[in-house]
Amino acid sequence: SDLQKQEERGELLQPLTFVLLVLCSVLLYFKVSLMDPGFVKSEEEAGNSEEQSMVIPQVPSNIKMRRCGYCMVKQPMRAKHCQLCQHCVRRYDHHCPWIENCVGEKNHPLFIAYLSVQLVVLLWGGHVAWSGLYFEQSWDWLQHNIFLLMSFLLIVIFTIVVLLLLISHLYLISCNTTTWEFMSHHRISYLRHSELENPFDQGVILNLWRFFC
Repeated sequence: SDLQKQEERGELLQPLTFVLLVLCSVLLYFKVSLMDPGFVKSEEEAGNSEEQSMVIPQVPSNIKMRRCGYCMVKQPMRAKHCQLCQHCVRRYDHHCPWIENCVGEKNHPLFIAYLSVQLVVLLWGGHVAWSGLYFEQSWDWLQHNIFLLMSFLLIVIFTIVVLLLLISHLYLISCNTTTWEFMSHHRISYLRHSELENPFDQGVILNLWRFFC
């Protein structure tokens, strides 16, 4: 059959790979949006597990865990209360409206993986849409290609947004800081009273290793 001949010629490999990437992107989206981003549990639930996940000697020793004024749990260092999720989140980065969930200690690496796969899908889709366009200065051409042209423009916009988001997150990860810490450095006690601008920075390689591995 034609399908078998296409398979023998390897013509089905690219579309199958693209479909698998799209499926992977969708699965990662639901995983990141539905999983626990690192909610701080109450003292009764957590028991002795409230120790800080990373001890940095440069952080002043007089900075103690404080109790959240909203959910009344003791906040570990780098945690923040999200009023949309109604929870304190460990290593809080930001609340993402795309996934309707916080990005925190547990789902941040998967969020980066989701952005990376999404970027590959958008670049591939943009290439396909561009290859299907042939430009002519006529009204008939515009009528027959308007949807393809609009799709390409939308893909370009989304690609730029995802690319900038991914680059900014990779930069912050390489510095071992979060979006919240980067934007609100002057309002965070353990950063404002630290002798170093970023007491968590341990070098690019070690920062990336600890984040992803």
